Parts: sequence; structure tokens; C-alpha cells
Amino acid sequence: MALHISEPNSRVPADSAPTSRPAEPGSSLAAIRRTLDIEADGIKALHAALDGPLGPAMEAALDALFGARGRVIVTGMGKSGHIGRKLAATFASTGTPALFLHAAEAAHGDLGMVTADDVLVALSWSGETAELGEIVRYARRFSVPLIAVTSRPESTLGKAADILLALPKVTEACPNGLAPTTSTLVQLALGDALAVALLERRGFSASDFHVFHPGGKLGARLLKVRDLMHEREMTPLTQLGTPMADVLIEITSKRFGCCGVLDGSGRLVGIVTDGDLRRHMSGDLLARPVETIMTSSPLAIAPGEFASSALRILNRRQVTVLFVVEDNVPVGIVHVHDLLGAGVA
Repeated sequence: MALHISEPNSRVPADSAPTSRPAEPGSSLAAIRRTLDIEADGIKALHAALDGPLGPAMEAALDALFGARGRVIVTGMGKSGHIGRKLAATFASTGTPALFLHAAEAAHGDLGMVTADDVLVALSWSGETAELGEIVRYARRFSVPLIAVTSRPESTLGKAADILLALPKVTEACPNGLAPTTSTLVQLALGDALAVALLERRGFSASDFHVFHPGGKLGARLLKVRDLMHEREMTPLTQLGTPMADVLIEITSKRFGCCGVLDGSGRLVGIVTDGDLRRHMSGDLLARPVETIMTSSPLAIAPGEFASSALRILNRRQVTVLFVVEDNVPVGIVHVHDLLGAGVA
């Protein structure tokens, strides 16, 4: 079996190359709208195709990808290769082990990356990309399941596939009908749909997502309160009945501008803040027991909650600290500066 390029590329002599012409006023925005309209029609065509053979084929592809004992190997050339790289990255970041195999490099030793436990996903709009030939032959020889993503079911790649994901015929947004535009968008959308369906089938949670995204803004959003809180020994706490003189010492030494108040069982029942001090300022303040000054039912959060949830509470209630509790027993404290410093937003 041999894959071939249906139409060889030709080079245009430099002296005969077309020259660009300035766009007429208003035509650029019209081109932008036309491009978006054409590409939107491509996505609609892909959605409609699910009512035909593509729907059952997608289910079969999901079964194969979900059941793979090894990895998902994605391959392609040119613009299809770029889409393939993104698809492999999305699979890998959402719980499906995957990598991208460059079709041209495969024949020079990289086929060793592929095992019989893997599933191969090959993208080619025409289905006749020459560089895919060695990968397809390797898959057939070693019984590696092959999922083909192409617009031509009758192509060499389409006929070789175990599972054919036949893309609908679409109009390229390029006015010359040459630059891959709508076609690559449709490939990208199909890949995203597969990845999201797999994510849901695996029950992949936001906590799982954080394992693969520890860095950057996304990683910060997925941090848990326990990752940023100050431990119990750093948390300002006192008992019911404690004189305010001792409470002020605790507030000053721990430097959070507040103090939690515990009952006899060690549960958090109140908080003393600088606002409480101002409201109860009097000559006998230092001698008064803390329960006469404190605010009952202070805000708190569990250590397993997302740090972003803690920041939302702080912003909504316009406070700067939250006690971190388990069964209403303090295990730590988190300050708004801890969250902002970690990039939580």
C-alpha cells in the first residue's frame, strides 16, 4: 500500500508571482466577517455529520481511545500536523496519555515510540499524505488500531483505517480555496470533542486537572486552601473566658490582625478583629472576657476547597483572612495576600 500526493506542489517563478493590491476601504472587515461566517458553517456541517456515519464512528473511536492499554499516538503533516500536536497535548492534559509523532521522522527511527498497546490517530484532510505511508504500514503490520481523520473516505488512509472519522466537505475561508482554514478548524473541533468526551468518560475532575497543570495562571486557580494556608501553630487563637489583655497579646504576636475564639471542645465560635476593638473601646476593655467583644460565627473554609473559592469569599465579604477548619476545628488561617501572591484570581 502506498500513499501518494494527489497533486504535486509547483513553484511559481519569482518574476511571475502575483503582487498584492491594497484593500479597498472597508473590505478588510468584510473579509473578516466572511471568514468567520464560512468557518462557522464548517462547524455546523461537522455537527450535522454526527447524525450520519460520523456519529457511530465517534463512539467507536472513543471506545478505542478509552480502552487503550498504552498511549494515544497522534500524527499528521503540515497544518494537520499542527492540529495533531494540539490534540495530543489536550489528550495528555486531560487524563489520556498521548504524544505527537512527526510523520516524516517516523520512518527514521521514531516508529519505535509506537507499541501494540497504543492507538494511532492519523490526520490528513486529503487522506493521501505521502509521509503517512510508513506509519500506516507499521500500524497494519503490528496490529496497532488506526483511527483516520480525513475528508475522503475513499482515500488510501481512509481505506486503511480500523475506524474512519469522515469529515464533511467544507469551503476554505481562503478566497483562493488553498490555505487550510475551515478544514483545520473542523479538525481542531473534532479533536476537542473527542478529548472532552474522554474527559467526561474518565470522570476527570478539576483536582485531577491540577496534577497536570501545576504552573501558570491555571495552576494557581487550581490550588487548594491547604496549599497556601498558615498552619495551626501560626494561627491566632484563644479560649472563651480569656481576658482581652491576653487576646491583644495573641493578636499582636501572630500578626493577622484578628484572633479566633474556641469553646471548650476546641471549636471555632467567634473572632475578634480591629473593628470589634473599636466598637467596644472603653476603660475596662482589657479586663473584659473575650466573648463580650467577639463576633460570633466567623467566616471559615475547609482546607480542601479551592483557593479561588477563598478569594471569592474574602472579596464578597470585604475581609482579609479566613480561618481554615475541619469539623469547625481550626487547622490554619489564610490571608488574602497569600492568595494574591500565589497568583490566585
